[in-house]
Amino acid sequence: MSESSERALQGPARLPDYLSSTYTWAYLNPRTMPWLDRAPVVSAILWGNAGRLMRWAVSRFEPGQNVLQAACVYGDFSNMLARRVGGEGRLVVADVAPIQIANARRKLAGLPQAELRVADLVEPIREQFDAVCCFFLLHEVPENARRRIVANLLSAVKPGGRAVFVDYHRPRRWHPLAPVMAQVFRWLEPYAPSLLDVPIESLADEASHFDWRKETRFGGLYQLVEANRRN
Repeated sequence: MSESSERALQGPARLPDYLSSTYTWAYLNPRTMPWLDRAPVVSAILWGNAGRLMRWAVSRFEPGQNVLQAACVYGDFSNMLARRVGGEGRLVVADVAPIQIANARRKLAGLPQAELRVADLVEPIREQFDAVCCFFLLHEVPENARRRIVANLLSAVKPGGRAVFVDYHRPRRWHPLAPVMAQVFRWLEPYAPSLLDVPIESLADEASHFDWRKETRFGGLYQLVEANRRN
């Protein structure tokens, strides 16, 4: 890897306060992490939709592309994405937590197209990619950090490239899980409610350079957003 490539995503001096204060149990605890990083657990957390959402996201990328994945993802997502871009492509997985990068490195062993970097995506990304993928990250960061992350990810997309976001969304009023998810967000995902009703394209000025398309799934509980950068 070149020196300029290494500098493109810089590691943080320390973990963000919101991460260590809110998500130690989920992402920083070496005892709970192996249990959470299991396909059946990931599927249960997403009410049986994990596989569908992962397949939809992965399908938006092409073999041979140079792709940035924003933050590690539990389950098989990174493996699926690395195999999608293939040996002629490149997948860079960037996460602010060294423990997550170490875990992802283990899972991606044997896939030379995958690179792992400790990096805080609220900082500018001094490299551009054919595409970027942000899979269930935005609901886990405060609003100010969310705006910076979206702006940086969009800026990292080459002209003609694509950004893909998959995350929570406001479920329809009749959704039987709406009250359950309200409690989940209240106790476990305190930053999620500020995302549910806010269009992702409204979070950054850079969005004006993209054409946006949004779908919702599972009664509106999940959103799948594709942004294609104009040449």
